[in-house]
Amino acid sequence: MQAFFAARQASRCNFLKPDQRTADARGGHNGLICFATLVPPVVHAYYADHFILPLPEGHRFPMAKYGRLRERIAADLPQVRLGQALPVSDGELALVHTPVYISAIQHGTLSAAAQREIGFPWSPAMAERARRSVGATVQACRDAMAGQGLAANLAGGTHHAYADKGSGFCVFNDAAVAARLMQAEHARRHRAGGLLRVAIVDLDVHQGNGTARIFATDESVFTLSLHGARNFPFRKEPGDLDVELPDGTGDAAYLEALERALEELEQRFDPGLVIYLAGADPHEGDRLGRLKLSFDGLEARDRRVMDWAWQRRIPLAFTMAGGYGLDMEATVQVQVNTYRTALDYHRRWHGPPRPDGSATSAGEPRWHNAAP
Repeated sequence: MQAFFAARQASRCNFLKPDQRTADARGGHNGLICFATLVPPVVHAYYADHFILPLPEGHRFPMAKYGRLRERIAADLPQVRLGQALPVSDGELALVHTPVYISAIQHGTLSAAAQREIGFPWSPAMAERARRSVGATVQACRDAMAGQGLAANLAGGTHHAYADKGSGFCVFNDAAVAARLMQAEHARRHRAGGLLRVAIVDLDVHQGNGTARIFATDESVFTLSLHGARNFPFRKEPGDLDVELPDGTGDAAYLEALERALEELEQRFDPGLVIYLAGADPHEGDRLGRLKLSFDGLEARDRRVMDWAWQRRIPLAFTMAGGYGLDMEATVQVQVNTYRTALDYHRRWHGPPRPDGSATSAGEPRWHNAAP
């Protein structure tokens, strides 16, 4: 009977080949939770890389990395179950973004200057992919909160998008929309339970300026960012906790800064959901990163964040965020390692927590908005 129930639930999910399913680009999610609440055997991860952005030759954004990551995961990590992301609706986007901006993206009516700030030329595929990239993070958050513990978006981390504009290869802000939508859905299910509190842990090498601005006056969402002090964006927005790292920061100093930041987060905030931006661009081989983390250092970073959430039984959804390696395969390897770590913590989610054994070393980052 249990097997029948699981099969029935699976048949309602989104894990169909593209030619087996159609979805209205503006149809939204309607609060649907796709996966059974039985103990899940695999990590669920959502993709939208089959919507190809027609970029001009020589464009510096490595769009091919998304398809390559999906290929690597399918080949090397069969325990990760890949599913096609659904698009978010106008109403879901409007929890964060202005109606004028949403319409301009949908119909291609942004000014030339606004389109240049995003960094991609407009096309119907760009608009559709942007909706589905947000949808992937929404679906990952739903799965994490519905008993998965961990779930993922193979893209996302579009943290430079503001409420009324895009920037830095970011069209809509997936973490912000997902946070607000999870709060709304939680409120409908738990009318007397209080507002869901969400921590956005942004470990992309670039500060999440759009996310920080969106939640600047929202005490129910905590924005934590570790980023390069001298890196884009050059005019940063104050978040709840910003840690600026000097050029050349390596594994030991970075992990020490992260440890202190997580301690600070725990002192100041009690989240019911973590959205983790697991950027590959702190890697030493990244052409835009300016930091010097090794593969091992980035894996230790992922492990520490996932362990922090697991120890506290806080559901965690993660996104890939930035990665601009001189060798694209290096960027993809960082991301594959993140999924390997996620599989480990997925297995632990239904067992008793263990004492944390993370080792850190001294560092000298510059801190902003630390607790007094």
